Order: sequence, then structure tokens, then C-alpha cells
Amino acid sequence: MAGRNIKTQAIVLRRTNYGEADRILKILTPEGKMSVMAKGVRKEKSKLAGGVEMFSLSEVVLLQGKSEMLTLTSAKAVEFYQNLLTNLDALEVAAEILKKVSKAAEMVDNPGFFKLTVQTLRALNKKKDKSVVLTYFYFNLAALLGEQINLYTDITGEKLKQGQTYAWESIEKALRPTTAGKISENEIKVMRLMLSAELSLVLKVTGIDKMVEELLFIAKSLNQM
Repeated sequence: MAGRNIKTQAIVLRRTNYGEADRILKILTPEGKMSVMAKGVRKEKSKLAGGVEMFSLSEVVLLQGKSEMLTLTSAKAVEFYQNLLTNLDALEVAAEILKKVSKAAEMVDNPGFFKLTVQTLRALNKKKDKSVVLTYFYFNLAALLGEQINLYTDITGEKLKQGQTYAWESIEKALRPTTAGKISENEIKVMRLMLSAELSLVLKVTGIDKMVEELLFIAKSLNQM
């Protein structure tokens, strides 16, 4: 409806300069991915500039006009993840997360993308283990896109057993029992936890740093998009 104001939270995914002082923003909100015109945002005294920084969470007001593109009328940063800007490794992981979630949000309309992105950026800003954060992100991104991993029965349909080790079969998205496998009941428990709990809880798991290399490989194999 033209003339309607939308108040929401947003994370800027991409900024493109337009004209002499404007920017076109791609933002992620709880309502989905949106294209927004930020008029005059590049002017020195713009009141919008501080609310549309990369790697921050903002409260915004958007005006629904006659065109498909919304107009940004108000923006206020409520969380700025400044530690990302001083840590190159964390910044690269954050950029990877924004790129992947931007692409995913074009494919599927799911409010879970916004919550997942906020959780992961917050954790990176708090200098948490980058590999664990990225593994959590990829497992949950796949789930939001409908990619299901079987963590209850093996590739033959048998129930997963304690004391048995498994190897990951990426095509079937299932585990194959083998004495040479690197996946034990501990890794399986962690994968289940990643898909059911908040990231802050997962980061408290003792010994997760020793599992994360194998788990990250599995998580990424679920996201071949």
C-alpha cells in the first residue's frame, strides 16, 4: 500500500552509490530481503548515514511508495559490531556470512535468515571461535533452505549407535558406519545441538574446537548453492 511506513530492524547486506548523494541498499529484515533507496545519505550532514553502516544492526523506518523500491526515512544503529573491523579473519567470515545469506534470501523467504545472521555477527564481534560460528551458520542455513541432514539413522536405515564411528556421505546426506570414520556419538550430539539450540549455548560445549574441522566440512557440503 503506497504511503505506508514500515518500522523494522535491518542489517545492510550491500550498498551501491547512486547519483550524487544517494545509495541503494540491500537490507535483510525479519520480513525478508529488501531494496531500499537512501536519499542524500552520502551528504556530510545526513541523519541517515550512521544507521546504515555495514556490520551493524539498525532500527529503520521505510516508506512504501508507488514503486517496488522502498525509501529509507529513518535509521538508527542499535548494535555496531566494531570488533569485526579490526580483525581481518573475523571480517572475512562476516563478509562470507552476508554473501551467503543474501543469496539464500533470494531463493527462499524465511524470517529465520535474519535471526541467524544476527546471532553469528554478534558472536564474531565477541571474538568467539570463528570456525564454530561458521559451522553453526552453515548447518542452520541449510536447514532454513530445506536441506535435511539425517542424524538418527545411517545410510542403510539402521539407528545410529553408541561406540560406532561414521563417515559422511555428502550425496545421500547421511552417515556411513566404518571403523575408519571420524564421526562419533560426540560429533553427532554436537550437530543435533547446532540445529536445535542458540549459538551462545553451542559455543559453551567443551572440546568442540577439536571436532569443528570435520563438522565444518559437513556443514559446507549441505550448502552447494
